[in-house]
Amino acid sequence: MTKKIPSHKDFSKVSDLSNSINKIVVSRGNPFAKLMIIGEAPGAKEEEVGEPFVGRSGKLLDKLLQKAGIDINLDVYFCNVVKCRPPKNRRPTKTEIQENLPWLYQQIKLVNPEIIVLVGATALGAILENKSPISILRGKWINWKGKLIIPIFHPAYLLRNQSKEEGAPMSLTKLDLLKIKEKIDTLK
Repeated sequence: MTKKIPSHKDFSKVSDLSNSINKIVVSRGNPFAKLMIIGEAPGAKEEEVGEPFVGRSGKLLDKLLQKAGIDINLDVYFCNVVKCRPPKNRRPTKTEIQENLPWLYQQIKLVNPEIIVLVGATALGAILENKSPISILRGKWINWKGKLIIPIFHPAYLLRNQSKEEGAPMSLTKLDLLKIKEKIDTLK
């Protein structure tokens, strides 16, 4: 079965960001995965490589996923809400998010994951249009358009808060990823 997953050429009119930036970052991973991980926007390393979650934060996320028993090459499709890096790595504006959502919704439709992980507050707000803090919603299963969604802390936040104590963000994220792994296993 062949899936037509959007390439960078399909995103030529993603937003005003694409007019000032060389690379449009679409995805990495398995387009047949049951698990989709959605982040905020590409960073400098992601723009350079042309793939999401490949910088420091992405390496930490990969490591945490692997420790939870999730195969990052087979089990996961990575993408972002916004496809181009905002200037100076700032947070995407509401307009930029709105301009990019049709492309993200098309990715979700084509990949058709059963589980979506929203990484950080921007992804949470963009998809669920929920203003609740991620600290309240993280680790909770939410039904969204027939998909199971679970928000987690962004790995950039974890890099700034590296306490390994029980109840700290890193500890909570590890528990969230184990919960995700259990759910993936029940879907196989």
